[in-house]
Amino acid sequence: MRRLITAVGGAAVVGGCVAGLLYLGPATESPTAAAPHPGAPAAGTPAAGTGAAATGALDTARKRTKAYPRDPVGWASLARAEIEQARTTLDAAPLEAADRALRRSLALDGTRNYAAAVGRGQLDNARHQFTRGREHGLRATRMAPDRPDGYAVLADAEIQLGHYPAARAAVQRLLDLAPGSAAYARAAYDLETNGRPADAGIALKRAVDSASTPGERAFAQTRLGDLAWSRGQLGRAAAYYREALETEPEYPYAVAGTARVLAARGEPGKALDAYERLTERTPLPQFLLEAVELRASMSKAGDAGPGAAEAALSAQVRLSRADGGPVDPHLALFAADHGDPADAVELMRREWAHTRSVITADALAWALHRDGRSGEALKYARRAASTGWDNALFRYHRGAIEAALGLPGARRQLREALETNPRFSPYHAVRAQELTRE
Repeated sequence: MRRLITAVGGAAVVGGCVAGLLYLGPATESPTAAAPHPGAPAAGTPAAGTGAAATGALDTARKRTKAYPRDPVGWASLARAEIEQARTTLDAAPLEAADRALRRSLALDGTRNYAAAVGRGQLDNARHQFTRGREHGLRATRMAPDRPDGYAVLADAEIQLGHYPAARAAVQRLLDLAPGSAAYARAAYDLETNGRPADAGIALKRAVDSASTPGERAFAQTRLGDLAWSRGQLGRAAAYYREALETEPEYPYAVAGTARVLAARGEPGKALDAYERLTERTPLPQFLLEAVELRASMSKAGDAGPGAAEAALSAQVRLSRADGGPVDPHLALFAADHGDPADAVELMRREWAHTRSVITADALAWALHRDGRSGEALKYARRAASTGWDNALFRYHRGAIEAALGLPGARRQLREALETNPRFSPYHAVRAQELTRE
């Protein structure tokens, strides 16, 4: 079973920004969307883009290393192309080739090799080795403080480590140096994570306008859909997902978003069909989990026993436990609710040792709660809320944990989850409603 790449890293290509609007003062444009739903790919998440473009760049880079085998920049460029191939295909296999190319580049020039420093950081981030990614990002930015690529690496590592002020500083520098789609996408993720959804929407619109590839454009359009979805704005979300699919047909995150909207609009059968087609070709834990939870919410399908998506997730949980590698939080959420919560705790404790983002904190909190350790879970649920992200699933998790502990604020958290997005999950929203009445 080939391991799909875990969702980390930045948007497709490093780009930048108009500085002051996003960070140094209030926004002057109208808000277009709201906070992201919990299952959405973050700006720091790889989203499959134009495979043909990535393959073409890879072929060009390979030809260059054959023609100029002693050029360290050529080998670093090949590594970057391999990493991009992994990102667009969501397959981790090209990362090994990237590692070999970077070793060759550094063997040729191990002192002032900026391209290799950036490449090492990108590779470490893709492997969830964020502390090492941060080190390479810092090295690159010190080596060339007026070049943008190192700041992209640094921003991605810092946000995954939970160093949010440092991440914001890196994104701001990236925006100052090179306004472009990927920089705006990173800014949007920082903004939404820190409770500024209107500004995140502005940044994503700029990411759409400045996109240089269909993959970049579809990514930003999909994230706009996710922002709208997170506030229960179904029509707006559907429109953005439709635009993304017009830009990049079969773009997987837009397909998943469309399925989500179909389910919320009372067409769960159509939504489940869309998920099944999607997960046949792109079995990412997020998509599989959404399919499992939609199916579980449908009484007829829920009575039919485990489906293919549940079997696939169970297999991925076993693989993740065995290989000791990075953990997609969706795997832990699946294990917590539909498998063995102890497995979820094991996986998320391991991931927490490397990744201290609010997403990791939330998944660990839920795993602990489902394993009967709500007292310990509460501190992680509070950590997940520490940035001010108005995230319905986070609020539901915290409300359920507080309800289990008999705390007075539980109903408020649950009500706010449903007010933020009453359709945040076909599976958990019903339970949130029940808990508010208990």
